Amino acid sequence: MNQTVKTGDCCSVNKNGDDSYDLIVIGAGSAGFSASISAAEAGRRVAMVGHGTIGGTCVNVGCVPSKAMIRAGEAVHAGTAAARFPGIEPCAQSVDWSAVVKGTADLVDEMRQKKYIDLLPSYENVTYIEEGAARLIEGGIEVGGRIIAAPKVLIATGSRPFLPEIDGIETVEALDSWDLLSLPDQPESILVLGGGYIGCELAQMASRLGVKVTLVTRSRLLPGVEPEVAKALTDALKAEGVAVETGLSYRSVRRSDGGVTLTIERGGKPVTLSAQRLVATTGRVANSEDLGLREFGIETDARGSIKVGADMATTRPGVWAAGDVTDRDQFVYMAAYGAKVAANNALGLQDLRYDNGAMPWVVFTDPQVAGVGLSEVQAKAAGHDVKASVLTLDHVARAATARDTRGVIKLVADAKTDRLLGGQIAAPEGSDAIQTLAMALKFGMTSKALGETIFPYLTTVEGLKLAAQTFDKDVAKLSCCAG
Repeated sequence: MNQTVKTGDCCSVNKNGDDSYDLIVIGAGSAGFSASISAAEAGRRVAMVGHGTIGGTCVNVGCVPSKAMIRAGEAVHAGTAAARFPGIEPCAQSVDWSAVVKGTADLVDEMRQKKYIDLLPSYENVTYIEEGAARLIEGGIEVGGRIIAAPKVLIATGSRPFLPEIDGIETVEALDSWDLLSLPDQPESILVLGGGYIGCELAQMASRLGVKVTLVTRSRLLPGVEPEVAKALTDALKAEGVAVETGLSYRSVRRSDGGVTLTIERGGKPVTLSAQRLVATTGRVANSEDLGLREFGIETDARGSIKVGADMATTRPGVWAAGDVTDRDQFVYMAAYGAKVAANNALGLQDLRYDNGAMPWVVFTDPQVAGVGLSEVQAKAAGHDVKASVLTLDHVARAATARDTRGVIKLVADAKTDRLLGGQIAAPEGSDAIQTLAMALKFGMTSKALGETIFPYLTTVEGLKLAAQTFDKDVAKLSCCAG
């Protein structure tokens, strides 16, 4: 059996000196580990090739640090938000930005050690190699001047932040999402470029921790989300003091006294916005340029994302890909899932197919925005005769008792069959509520069946039942639990 030995912090070698494996996995993030574990549990020999910090984007610079600091912001905000309850006086919390950042970094180190580095010795069939960037060759890869051979290769090299092409942006030391999360000193003010989920999350987090924030985007916030849901979030951010600038174009960015000035164009007229720092959250680009994909006929899209089929195979026989380096969903849990699909197909273990039909997604703002399945626009584009219901949270008893009715629920169903096609929610507890709808879609429920299902009273998830009933009746005319 292949024995893995750690050398240094997180590097391993094969004691047998044998550089031949059943599968090479390029990348040591969530997708890379998922693929390697799937193969190792099936008794296959795996070479997992890392480059950069082990653990990948999520634990190091993405999900874990961002959500930790978002929670810190929530704790600060709770002191003032308590004033919505009669008889409770608001209290302002003091914030030590540097201490919050350090505590977040300590958590990241702990989780990287526990969930990645410490796992390696548990899988004897996995040899971890960290000798530089890997490049595809016939029959395997070359890394650090060394040839690693395997009949199958799985690429899981992830992605990195994308810097938009704006005149002058290269001169202002723009921050990306990780730069902001690790900034040692608190900025007085920031301009956040990009109204996607990363921009919205970080804008609210920074604002709650005491930073003056202007959120700037060409379209509207969360452009792929239902308009009713996106508006609920936009209204919530504005109510907290985040300046939201939408429907514009970027002209240029320049250094100015004590900070940065961004010139935008709105309605044909230039407008200048200023802040101490500029944060770019305008998407990500695949880490694929140094792999030698073109020489191997592996197709990519405009941002370098590897094109894969439902089996996660690339356009080159013998090469699979998974995670953020592909043109699939950019979520860590889907990266791990796609890697499992890829590894099983590559090694002939199970015939699996990538299926995101009931994939829930979450934006960790407050209110949280979450969804699953098709939006109304997507459902119509897919050829469905669509019906939709929209329920504001003032109809949900949980929201009323919490004195927080910010938000909305929207459901989409096929008008002919009544089968649920998708739904989205903006609510303080939307991330937990959405999983119920994911299960409903997975098992083909109708809106009538969802509306007839028993839900516990005074929960956010009960709003799904009420939204389902809204297709056919006015729930405002029902007494508590009468439906």
